[in-house]
This record gives sequence, C-alpha cells and structure tokens, in this order.
Amino acid sequence: MVKGLYTAYTGMVNEQRRLEVLTNNLANSNTTGYKKEGMVAQAFDERLAIKIKDTSTFANRPEGIGYISLGTKIGETYTNWEQGAFQITDKPSDLAISGRGFFAIEFTNKAGETSVKYTRDGGFTVDNEGYLRTSDGDYVLNEEGALNTLYGEDYRVQIDPNLPYGVAADGSISQDGEVVATIGLVDVSDYDYINKYGENLYDLIDGGQIVESEGYIEQGMIESSNVNVVDEMVNMIQIARAYEAGQKMIQTEDSTLDKTVNNVGSVR
Repeated sequence: MVKGLYTAYTGMVNEQRRLEVLTNNLANSNTTGYKKEGMVAQAFDERLAIKIKDTSTFANRPEGIGYISLGTKIGETYTNWEQGAFQITDKPSDLAISGRGFFAIEFTNKAGETSVKYTRDGGFTVDNEGYLRTSDGDYVLNEEGALNTLYGEDYRVQIDPNLPYGVAADGSISQDGEVVATIGLVDVSDYDYINKYGENLYDLIDGGQIVESEGYIEQGMIESSNVNVVDEMVNMIQIARAYEAGQKMIQTEDSTLDKTVNNVGSVR
C-alpha cells in the first residue's frame, strides 16, 4: 500500500468521527443537563518520544522507532463535565445541580428490566400520587436509595401532591414546616467509571463507586447544555477543511501513481 494514501485515508476517517461527535453535540445543544463530548487523536511526537526515552534495551541505548503507523491514530472520546448555565423556570419541580453530582433514577427499559441510572436533567414532575418523576416517567430516588443503589417503592421520592413544597440545597423537601422526603444527590468517585447510557442518562460500570455529592440543588431552575453552538460551528469548518486536505492528498497520490504506471519507464 502507498503510505501517502494510507495517511490521507486515516486522517479523513479521523475527521469523519470527529464530525459525528460534533453533530451529536449540536443535536443536544438544547437538551437539559447534556454534557458535550470531544475526541482526541494520538500525536506522532508523543509516540516518538516514548521510543527516544526508552533506555531499557541492550547497552542502555534508546530504541529505534521501528514500524509504526504513518496515519492518524484515534485516541479516545471524552465527556466535558463543565457546568452548564442555569435557566430560571420558577417551576417548583424543576431542579438544577450546582457543582458535581447526579440525580439517581429508577429506570425501567422497554424489556421491563429495572436498574439505577444517573442524570443531570432535573426537569421533573409530580404525579397524582405525589411521586417525583422524570420527563420520561421514571421515578426519582431518595437519599437512601441513591447512596445504596436501591430501588422500589420505599426508595422513591414521594410528597403530598396537594400541598406546596420547597426543596432545600441538600435535597430535603419540606411541607407544612416538616421535612417529608430527601432527594438523593450523589456523585461518582472516578468519572472514568461512568458512561452515557442514552435518554440523557448515565450508567455506572463495574468498578465505579457512588459517594456523597458536594454539590447542592437549586429549585425552580434547570441546567442547560454546556454545548457552545458557535464553537461547534467553528470546529465543523476546521473539520471540513482538514477532510478536503485529505481528499486533495489522495488525488495527488493518484496522479503520481498514474504517471508512474503509464509514463515512467515506457519504451518508445
């Protein structure tokens, strides 16, 4: 394989994947509590430095570069956990988390399987029975259920739907001067152990540990997405230009190969 073609091809694939991440961010720019994603690529100089500084070989001499890919190597897709702006709604069931933390949700999928998921989306509602639910109808867990990853009727947030209520910064809900329930606000000790599940929810993977959150709740507000549409559009232009550069490189290589095959060494 001609190395120039391979280098251009891997660069175009990398830009295509960057574009997929970017368009997903733009599609969720108005999603409550959404955290944008980004993608990094492994730089050539970083890989080269590893070899130069490696003196573990014979005679304590740096090892040669050897065989490495001459194309772009995709590093990883990451989540930007930066706080989103707050929107005031004055709706008592709308809650926003200031700082690190998640609401714990009793989630039931289409197959009827129930598990605990986590979200930053605090656009809740109170049903006729007084249960606090997400916009999709899933139950919000109380403090005990959230910290211990438990679900069921005993671990759901329930209040009197006929009385006004207030939510304090620590998640405690008061009615008639008494605390009637406490919303579970938790965090993850290491964010490498939490993945996006879908439906604006996060899933704790094996090895993850739930801890108490240091954040606090703001009532009557929701957290906006932290996607900056202008920045994403600028990035989209950069991706398009990089992709076009890869196309031009392939066209140049193709022209060179054409001359090599049809002109160089021809007998007249």
